[in-house]
Amino acid sequence: MLSAVANIFRIPELKKKVLITIAILCLYRFGAYVPVPGVPFNDLLRVVEEQSSGAGALAVLNLFSGGALSRMSVFALGIMPYITSQIILQMFQAVIPSLGELAKEGEAGQRKITQYTRYLTIAIATVNAIGYLFMFTAGTTGSAIDFSSVGLPTVVMDIIVVGTMVTGAIIIMWLGEVITQYGIGNGMSLIIFCNIMSGLPNALITSLTTSDTGMILTIITFVVIIAIVPLIVFIERGQRRLPVQYGKRVVGRRIMGGQATYLPIKVNTAGVVPIIFASAILYLPAQLAVFFPNVAWFNAVANFMISGWGNWLLEVLLIVFFAYFYTSMVFEPHETADQLRKAGGFIPGVRPGDATAQYIQNVLNHVTLPGAIFMAALAVIPSILFTFTNNELIRSFGGTSILIMVGVAMDTLSQLESQLKMHNYDGFFK
Repeated sequence: MLSAVANIFRIPELKKKVLITIAILCLYRFGAYVPVPGVPFNDLLRVVEEQSSGAGALAVLNLFSGGALSRMSVFALGIMPYITSQIILQMFQAVIPSLGELAKEGEAGQRKITQYTRYLTIAIATVNAIGYLFMFTAGTTGSAIDFSSVGLPTVVMDIIVVGTMVTGAIIIMWLGEVITQYGIGNGMSLIIFCNIMSGLPNALITSLTTSDTGMILTIITFVVIIAIVPLIVFIERGQRRLPVQYGKRVVGRRIMGGQATYLPIKVNTAGVVPIIFASAILYLPAQLAVFFPNVAWFNAVANFMISGWGNWLLEVLLIVFFAYFYTSMVFEPHETADQLRKAGGFIPGVRPGDATAQYIQNVLNHVTLPGAIFMAALAVIPSILFTFTNNELIRSFGGTSILIMVGVAMDTLSQLESQLKMHNYDGFFK
C-alpha cells in the first residue's frame, strides 16, 4: 500500500491529478464554513445549536450537505441540486426519444446533455435557496435569523442571500466537473464522500457523550462496521461470468480466433448511484416543505418520506428501482449481443442475435436483484437502529454512508490502479 502511494507521486501526470483533487476538496470544505454575506453571527450560532440537536428533515439535509446548511454557508445547497438534475435528465432519456438519441451521439451529445443538466441545476438551486431563506428567516427551525441589523432593504438582502447560495451551488457543480475531468475522477461521489467524512468526528463525540450507553453503542457500531466492510467489498467485486467462444476464421494463411473468454456481469453494476438517487428523491419533499410551513398535509407527507417506516419502505423500493434503472442505462444487452455477433463470438448453447440479448437480459435481471436487496438492507437497517437507540454515530456513519464511502474508495483506487499499471508500476491490489 505505501509503495503504491509512493508510486503515485513518481508519475507527474498522476501526481498532478491527485494534487488537483485534494486542493479542490479542501476548497470545497473551506466554502462550507463561509457564511453568506450579512448573516448575524450570534443568530447563526443559536440556529446551529438548535439544528445540531434535531432529528427531523433539517438534520438529515444538513448531514448530507456536510454541515454547510446549518451554517447557512456559501455551499449550503451542497451537491443535491446537481444530483437531482442528473436524475431528471437520465429519466427523461428513457421516456423522451429525442433526448435518448442525443445521449447516443457520442461526445457531442453528452456535451449537450451536460449543458441541459447545468441549466436544470441552476433552476433547482434557485428554488432550494428561496426555500432555505424562508426557513431561516421565518423561524421554521425554532428561531429565526434577523437580517435587519445589516441596514439593507429586505428585498435586497433576500436577493444577496439567494444569489450567494445559488452561486455556491454552481461553484460546487463546477468543482465536481473539474475533479472528473482534470482530477482522479468521480467528482460528484468524492464530494459526497467528503461531506460524510466531515461529520464523522462530531458524530463520534456526540455518540460518546449523549448517554451512559454511548461508549458501548459506539464500540458495537465500530465492530459492526469493520465486520461489514469486507462483505461490501465482496458484493462490489462479485460478478457473473458468461462464457464466450470465438469462432475460427482464416485470414490469409493464418487461422484467427478460436479462443474462449467470458463476459463479466457485476452483481452491483450500478454501484452507489441507486442510494444517492433514492436519497435525493426522498429528501426533495422536505426541501419543498419549507415553502409551506402551515400546510399540514404537505409537511406530513415530507416527514413520512424521511422518517419512520414510510422512509424505510420507500427507500427499499427506490433503491431496487434505481438499481435496475441505472443498470439498464449503462448495460445494453442488445448492443452487447450485436458486438459479440460482429466479432464472431457467441455464448455456447445460445443462438446469436436476439436470443443472446434475451439471455444476457435474464442473467442481468437475476444478478441485479440480490445486489439491490443487499444495498437496500444496508441502507435501511441502520435507520431502524437509530430510531430505537438515537445514537448519532449510527445515523451519520450508517449503512448508506458506509456503502457510499466503500464504493467511492474502491472506484477511486481502481482508477489509480489503472493509471499505475499503464506506467508499469505496482498498484494497490496484488
